[in-house]
Amino acid sequence: MGFYSQNYLKNLPKRIIAMTEKSLETLIESIAQNARNASLELVTIPAETKNRFLNDLAKSIEDHYQDILDANQKDLDNASEMGLSDPMIERLTFTKKRIYKMAEGVRQVAKLQDPVGEEIEQLSPPRGFDLRKIRVPIGVIGIIYESRPNVTIDCAILCLKSGNASILRGGKEAFHSNSCLIQIIQDCLRNNHINENAVQFIPTTDRAALNVLLKQDAYIHCIIPRGGAGLIRFTVENSRIPVIKHYTGVCSVYIDSECDFHLAETITLNSKCQRPSVCNAAENLLIHQDASEILPKLADALHTQGVELRVDAAAKAILLGTGIPVKDAQEEDFGEEYNDLILSVGIVANIESAIALINSKGSGHTDTIITSKPESAALFLNSVDSATVIHNATTRFSDGFEFGLGAEIGISTDRLHARGPMGLNELCTYKYVLHGTGEIKD
Repeated sequence: MGFYSQNYLKNLPKRIIAMTEKSLETLIESIAQNARNASLELVTIPAETKNRFLNDLAKSIEDHYQDILDANQKDLDNASEMGLSDPMIERLTFTKKRIYKMAEGVRQVAKLQDPVGEEIEQLSPPRGFDLRKIRVPIGVIGIIYESRPNVTIDCAILCLKSGNASILRGGKEAFHSNSCLIQIIQDCLRNNHINENAVQFIPTTDRAALNVLLKQDAYIHCIIPRGGAGLIRFTVENSRIPVIKHYTGVCSVYIDSECDFHLAETITLNSKCQRPSVCNAAENLLIHQDASEILPKLADALHTQGVELRVDAAAKAILLGTGIPVKDAQEEDFGEEYNDLILSVGIVANIESAIALINSKGSGHTDTIITSKPESAALFLNSVDSATVIHNATTRFSDGFEFGLGAEIGISTDRLHARGPMGLNELCTYKYVLHGTGEIKD
């Protein structure tokens, strides 16, 4: 490929670092203006053109997987100097398998129905004219994210397929990986005669650039932060632009009084251990007191997988004498997103207590109940106030790919205007289209 080190990354960071505050403001405002202009073009691009770009991009990602791995290795080499935790490094790491899965996600999005122009509703106004509610792009979306470079692809493709221009601002820990991916994206945009300003990358990790970006409410219509609590809090406090928060993933597994113990063990281990660094991994395990006999075997299985158990007094008493190492859980532990092989464990008196704990300590992301009682499942699913609630399956299914949305731009823990995994439809708003025959108002 060759373009990555020679044309893009080699000179760009030096040029950006040398910029004055004024020139940085000029750069970001120019990016925002160009994105707005591109968004007005995107709304008229036919689905066939967008899908051709997406399929071209998927092939290009696969063709250049080695360049992506080389760029990613530079970020991994810098990770220890930055003091990144093991979960952050795991999120940062690309493998050939992950790159090919990312390309497959692009192809999935290409196969999805284009939402732009879709009729949501036909209304019947009193005067009888033709009035319809039509799905349209939001416009320009700014995405601010940390660590996971696959977000660059996910956000770019979902925004473009839904007719939105995107401005991407990744973290410094993934700068090389993100820069390489952006170069691939923009090459494919040019090859398919789509305005390359439809997908832009903020070419600096300077916090000052983020401050400027968050003030561009004349051109940017929505900001989506994906990262730690600090990043999201900073974004909300400093943005003039509406923010859709993708907040922490404090997810819980609740084992009810009547359940299949083998199923409970399998689901709990998958929810916690399959990929502990992601936002839909379980952080809490709550067990009904009448099912507490499962705890020693389950705790042993978790310990074997390397999970640190932080247990309340009731759970500790049950595990006493088993030889399984535990730590005392503090109240705040049940509201902690570990993103690591750590699990808070509590025994609850009943399902109502479990629901109350989840609603008070959880983040409204994803929670699952393991039960064979339909009435318990119904109570849990109706009462837990989270974006995704699950019965007898892993929390890891709270995912755009698993929901059939293709990639996702993130998992919203907000209520307006989107909640849960955000796919194409959630990246659209609507307008009213009225066809008259000369009607006037009296």
